[in-house]
Amino acid sequence: MPDPDREPNNRSRKVDVDNSTSTSSGWILRGGRVVDRSGDRVADVAIAADGTVAAVGLDLDAAGLGLADAPVLDVTGCIVAPGLVDIHTHLREPGREEAETIESGSRAAALGGFTAIVAMPNTEPTIDSAAVVRQVQSAGMAAGLCDVRVSGAITVGREGKALSPMAEMADLGVRMFTDDGCGVQDDRLMRRALEYSSGLSVPVTLAQHCEVEALSEGGHMHEGEWSSRLGIPGIPAEAEELMVFRDIALARLTGARVHFQHLSTAGAVELVRQAKARGLPVTSEATPHHFTLTHAEVASYDPVFKVNPPLRTADDVAAVKAGLADGTIDAIATDHAPHTAEVKEAPFDHAPCGMLGLETALALGVTELVEPGILTMTQLLAAMSWQPAEIAGIADIHGLPIETGSPAHLVVFDPTEEWTVDPSELASLSANTPYAGRTLRGKVRHTMLCGVPTVLDGKAQR
Repeated sequence: MPDPDREPNNRSRKVDVDNSTSTSSGWILRGGRVVDRSGDRVADVAIAADGTVAAVGLDLDAAGLGLADAPVLDVTGCIVAPGLVDIHTHLREPGREEAETIESGSRAAALGGFTAIVAMPNTEPTIDSAAVVRQVQSAGMAAGLCDVRVSGAITVGREGKALSPMAEMADLGVRMFTDDGCGVQDDRLMRRALEYSSGLSVPVTLAQHCEVEALSEGGHMHEGEWSSRLGIPGIPAEAEELMVFRDIALARLTGARVHFQHLSTAGAVELVRQAKARGLPVTSEATPHHFTLTHAEVASYDPVFKVNPPLRTADDVAAVKAGLADGTIDAIATDHAPHTAEVKEAPFDHAPCGMLGLETALALGVTELVEPGILTMTQLLAAMSWQPAEIAGIADIHGLPIETGSPAHLVVFDPTEEWTVDPSELASLSANTPYAGRTLRGKVRHTMLCGVPTVLDGKAQR
């Protein structure tokens, strides 16, 4: 990847990778089912030595393409798709490298089929200045197994008091801004942020963690039947819905783009649905845990199930699935949030919020959405590849159709392979997955960034 100081325009940014795991002769993927925004077909994919797609079609003539010496990967029975894009990843670096580093997090991402991730800014120090943006970008270029993009904070220190220097960060390629972990509470400040963002020289998106703290303060799980049974203070659905309502109104007022992070309630999904019907510039995401788990999991008092926003009701889970099915929810984002065992295994009311997500997201989508017929495979991949790439402002590089000349950012996965989640086998430095022992279908075989395998036969290449 280029030096960020020399490439201020994210729209023309290229992706360079260490070619030590590849050969100079390209690759041939034989017999896979190619799924992208242009269609669903069985075809071979030839990858040129320069990291672009050389050809797509049946029974490709490798010699005729100048790829006679290219290694051949038999991907019969597998799906070949544009690499996945996660727009909500916590890499913890800088500041909490004992839980995750850019290297370990990007390795987990590659193993999960991701070729690009957007790092959240709630690090120590906060990513709220050009200097910290450069630091994370440099670490991503040096150690990342995928394209590590950086989001910036909306406010200085994520304290909700003063706007961050968004223009300086945008000049370095930052295209998403969020105070993720806490929402911007001040209505006037959020209006100013939206007006400021819409006047920048490049398009950016403000992403909101939707939580009215006056309603959520002191809560540790969803407020409802189970919080009452367990005696755990709850967070009402209205804490999320009121902020979604406010920011829809501000999007209407300012004309600026707003992205709603990790929607978890039926009411929030319906508000976004109505806003989209009115043509407002809003997008949204949901996490795998919010379409697979409910607040009943907390009955065990296991803090692995503590997350923010909290796990909600079965009706909310059904609403999130419906929102993904009808396009109200644009993206599936992992909200990958690693924590060391030392801090995560504290009593429930003292434990931090967050779950791992990068290595299980695709399989959960296949198992919980595609197999029951809620989404088609194309819809799932749209929500995990090209649609999040659009939101992140990197759709000129990632999520592109697999066609001649496109960058070979690809994932190859077997949608039928079953595997059991074992926290000890995950690449993350942390082990706080709520899916331990769960059998899923859908396993990544290969991940390629610029035609270079970052994962080959299910193994990370460095």
